[in-house]
Amino acid sequence: MASGNLLSTVPLANSFEIAKEISTQKVPNASSSAIEFLSLIGTDEIQPCLFEESLVAISENGQTIGTFSISVKWTCYAPEGRIEEKCYLVHARSKGTVDGVPCMTSITGYITNNLETVEQHVEESVRFREHPVETRTHVVKRQDQIFVRKTIIERDEEIHVNSSSYNCSLLQGLVSDSANLLVLRVMARRQTVPENAIFLSFDSDHHICTSTYSALGFQKQHVGKEEVDVFVIERAVHSTEGLPLNWQFCFLSDGHLSRRVQVGSPVIMLLQQVPILIETDEPDPHPVFGKIPLDWEEDVELFSQFLDRKEELQASHATYVRRHPELSNLLADFLQLLLLRKPDNVVTFAAEYFAPFSAQNPPCRSFQSSDKPSPFLSRV
Repeated sequence: MASGNLLSTVPLANSFEIAKEISTQKVPNASSSAIEFLSLIGTDEIQPCLFEESLVAISENGQTIGTFSISVKWTCYAPEGRIEEKCYLVHARSKGTVDGVPCMTSITGYITNNLETVEQHVEESVRFREHPVETRTHVVKRQDQIFVRKTIIERDEEIHVNSSSYNCSLLQGLVSDSANLLVLRVMARRQTVPENAIFLSFDSDHHICTSTYSALGFQKQHVGKEEVDVFVIERAVHSTEGLPLNWQFCFLSDGHLSRRVQVGSPVIMLLQQVPILIETDEPDPHPVFGKIPLDWEEDVELFSQFLDRKEELQASHATYVRRHPELSNLLADFLQLLLLRKPDNVVTFAAEYFAPFSAQNPPCRSFQSSDKPSPFLSRV
């Protein structure tokens, strides 16, 4: 991002032409804490960060000189020859005038669920009357390589093209300009910033460099007629050449940006009205029911059910006996014979007594083996 412009980005192109000469540059390494921080950001945490917001650009003397907007939403990304996948579409745009010169900066990026940048377009333009200058930068990931192509256009004519490529395995912890807008919202909602974490980023010339985030604490800010608490984050991009670039971002509790300042720039982005804050629905905790000992005799309802069931069974049994008078005669005969014989093994005696009534056993003379061991008793 150039310090003289309001922001940094671009409209999406349908194809990517790689220059004939591609330079491979040595890149620094991100810290393990930065890589871990990015890996722990889940989809459920990013979901509340998908919204649009708009600020105004204010000059040093307090005049409104432009607008600044950011939009993050779901979309489908399907480059030529690849399977379609869902990702985040991040679009930021600033437009205004600085010292009477129209300036425009635009960023469009496609970010995966893992916060990896698969494609990004950056466009910066300064419209001098006789000498308009436009810079276009295209970043695209293809297989295990990231290609960067930067083009400078003056008076509608390409005057400089620079291309470079990087191995993706060397870019762990990379936070592009578009991914940065999403990461900042996550940090703002957490109200924490990873300490001593070193990320990778693109500098103003789109060379790979390091970047850091710092929490500056909470401040009071007037937004419209209201005074609100904001969480302040400072981001520094340590360019490979020249001084580092610094930005300060002030956020409301839900991730809405309330103020953006680029150190050294005369332009400040301010929120004009407090938006309706985004609240996430937290599920109610599952109820926990303790185990209560059951004493059914003391429970009036259960004891009443027991008595009702007891009377119901007694009435059912009495009805069955009345309908089958032979049952009383059969049991009376068995009990009379049992008392006359007085066998030592009552179970075997009962089995032999009722055996002739079974349809599965052949007929035999009753009580021939009253003294045999009972087949119904286990042997010790």
